[in-house]
Amino acid sequence: MAPQGDVPRLVLLVSGKRKSGKDFVAEALRSRLGADLCAVLRLSSPLKERYAQEHGLDFQRLLGASVYKEAYRRDMIRWGEEKRQADPGFFCRKVVEGVSQPVWLVSDTRRASDIQWFREAYGAVTQTVRVVALEQSRQQRGWVFTAGVDDAESECGLDNFGAFDWVIENHGDERQLEEQLEDLVAFVHSRL
Repeated sequence: MAPQGDVPRLVLLVSGKRKSGKDFVAEALRSRLGADLCAVLRLSSPLKERYAQEHGLDFQRLLGASVYKEAYRRDMIRWGEEKRQADPGFFCRKVVEGVSQPVWLVSDTRRASDIQWFREAYGAVTQTVRVVALEQSRQQRGWVFTAGVDDAESECGLDNFGAFDWVIENHGDERQLEEQLEDLVAFVHSRL
């Protein structure tokens, strides 16, 4: 069940593999829409905050792309899965608390249960956005296959999801990416 408070006009659930450009696409959309209209939400933020509290770690250092975060990634994934098993909507409820903007971009949707929770909570205003990138493009961005991470549900949970509402190809062609972002921005404005 959704928390009480502001109800969004549109929820975009952004997913993709590591180094596909999920955060880049979400931030590019937010910059085009404006921060007063659009909030970027990260399901990993409440997860990392709670994990840091329970394990005596530096929450701020877990937020960035760092060796520090990578040292804890596998255990954080395991811990997060345990929390989701007990309560699939735990992190979803936390991330939407107090958000007042009418457009929500959830930049790190990773599981079918995340999509299910948002669809049940917000219905037809929920859209799925899959960011895809060739393996070569991901490698150029620093991706290296890591067993226990890249083959875990957090990376593969949506591989067989089915049809996404939007697919953004982020292979490194800036013009193509810009055209796709323009189409998505136009769609967002049509919903407001």
